[in-house]
Amino acid sequence: MKELGLIIDLHKNSERQGPGSEEETLSALGFMNLLSDKKLKVADIGCGSGGSTITLAQNLNGQIIAVDLFLEFLGELNEKSQKYGLTDKIETLERSMDELPFKNEEFDIIWSEGAIYNIGFENGIKKWKDYLRPGGYIAVSEITWITNSRPKEIEEFWTQVYPEIDIASNKMKILENNGYTIVGYFYLKQDSWVENYYKPMKARFEDFLNRNENSELARKVVEENNKEMDLYEKFKDYYSYGFYVARKN
Repeated sequence: MKELGLIIDLHKNSERQGPGSEEETLSALGFMNLLSDKKLKVADIGCGSGGSTITLAQNLNGQIIAVDLFLEFLGELNEKSQKYGLTDKIETLERSMDELPFKNEEFDIIWSEGAIYNIGFENGIKKWKDYLRPGGYIAVSEITWITNSRPKEIEEFWTQVYPEIDIASNKMKILENNGYTIVGYFYLKQDSWVENYYKPMKARFEDFLNRNENSELARKVVEENNKEMDLYEKFKDYYSYGFYVARKN
């Protein structure tokens, strides 16, 4: 199995494929001035197995198109939507987030938790803007420095992994320069990283290695995730996911 397949295998049957929480999804939703009697159309892009999708479907009046590149995760989301009686509100779509089949001004809300980095923050908010109706909302969580300075070790790590990492005010300027008005911002609490993401993932390592015959590549995947967890534990006061909520002008 190639490395991408192993990464998918590691994250199968997990509540989330990245940091986050139901509470924070609802907090971001709370910044939006939505009419309670209007049926909304929502795109949840890079939804994974639906950690945010289920929460949105349970708390919004409308239809959600949940988009992900990997059928394995979408299959899990379909099972969850059946379990919670939400199949009439959630439609899954296997598609890359930079090749979406949507029409101009089709959606009231575009949502993306911990996924826009795959095509880059600025590229994503530009591309997806066309799909939003005037006055519609975008909500994205994006890796963000939460201090103005930080140790060289973590600065170099994240600059290499994701050169677009920046402080929140600069991310907000990008949104404003591209025709959005900021309506809300916060960064994810540390429990959303540790309790909701890292600890459950660490608990899956043993079964993951056994399933994959303790191969060299499987061990490499575990080592890389352990390194990421160690860095977070050491430097968690310097970065998080910032949650940006903005309205299309």
